[in-house]
Amino acid sequence: MAPRNVVEEPMPTPSHADTAEIVDDPTPRSKRPTQKVVWRNVLLMSALHLASLYALFLIPKSHPLTWLWVGVYYIFSALGITAGAHRLWAHRSYKARAPLRCLLALMNTSALQNDILDWSRDHRVHHKYSETDADPHNAKRGFFFAHVGWLLVKKHPDVMEKGRGLDFSDLYADKIVMFQRRFYRPLVILMCFIVPTVVPWYFWGESLWNSYFLAALLRYCLLLNATWSVNSFAHLWGTKPYDKRINPAENLSVALSAVGEGFHNFHHTFPSDYATSEYGWHLNITTVFINCMYYLGQAYDMKKTPLSVVQRRKERTGNGSS
Repeated sequence: MAPRNVVEEPMPTPSHADTAEIVDDPTPRSKRPTQKVVWRNVLLMSALHLASLYALFLIPKSHPLTWLWVGVYYIFSALGITAGAHRLWAHRSYKARAPLRCLLALMNTSALQNDILDWSRDHRVHHKYSETDADPHNAKRGFFFAHVGWLLVKKHPDVMEKGRGLDFSDLYADKIVMFQRRFYRPLVILMCFIVPTVVPWYFWGESLWNSYFLAALLRYCLLLNATWSVNSFAHLWGTKPYDKRINPAENLSVALSAVGEGFHNFHHTFPSDYATSEYGWHLNITTVFINCMYYLGQAYDMKKTPLSVVQRRKERTGNGSS
């Protein structure tokens, strides 16, 4: 059940933080700067994926509780991105009290996808300049670039230039965000690698080897690819019931793997909506989590687009798909 006192907005509120623009990319491919490969990232990502493939062979040799733990810690880490960096800090689609913000910062650290400030800054630029060279993971540069390639090369100069024109003062003013940024590396070692490895070993006697490869590396690799899928699959394939003019689409498989973030045509049309979906908590673990935090008194002022506004937008710019 959704909270009753969500803040209904008659129309999405335009701001630097959550305005999706339809911008044609003015830069011809031939005039784009030469991509500079970041070989450190190439080696790290290659090693991670090879280690994750090896981890698959350890599954039959591991304890069933370890499998369950991998799933639980996967959701724990994913919520640090979806409910934390994305919906709370990047879009400010709801407010959270200090205990919840501290929890989300720890969850975010366990996901190891850059600190909250960097993640939210890139995401705001992505929404403002979606599908242009200023978009960090511009889907018009192909599936591989949108999925992982953008992390393997230097950012396009437009990302930095256009990003300087946006307002990130709220992020710099948030003490929890800045604390996480200051101690990010030791927190990552603890939350992304030590905690998921030690729990199976300590509580049910799993080997440290199995724990590390399954709960730390495989879980981390799967979460990375689920997050990247929002940038790639959900920007290239799916239905567009809200705005047929933009790349982002409704993609059910992404919604399932990314704990609710696959309703992407809705999200880019109504970016300030805390549920990122017309359907509330349905197939949306992140919205369920935020609603639970509301009932515990930790989340409040959730922004929700009225259904009448959603319906009118579907009739005006949608492609008729449901």
